[in-house]
Amino acid sequence: MINITVACAAGMSTSLLVSKMEKYAAAQAIDVTIIAVPEKQFDKHLSETDILLLGPQISFLEEKYKQKYQGSSLVVSTISIIDYGRMDGAKVVEMALSLLEGGQKDE
Repeated sequence: MINITVACAAGMSTSLLVSKMEKYAAAQAIDVTIIAVPEKQFDKHLSETDILLLGPQISFLEEKYKQKYQGSSLVVSTISIIDYGRMDGAKVVEMALSLLEGGQKDE
């Protein structure tokens, strides 16, 4: 089971994206749990998160989270503004899985 947390400014704009991500994962038989949370509440969900995906509107926080959790198994990345804008759940799930396969990517 892979646990993905999608964080955004208030936790609301990601709800539709998470729905589409869950639908894609179910269709592909990917064992994943995906939740959406406001960024300010992420620490409450740390223990149940393998991958933290940040919405593009808070991409400026990516480095903060990478530094804060450096040395842990948590993988942090920002969702592409194009995939986010299109609400492309398939691409976001595939990107998240590729992060686990390739380890943390610094861009």
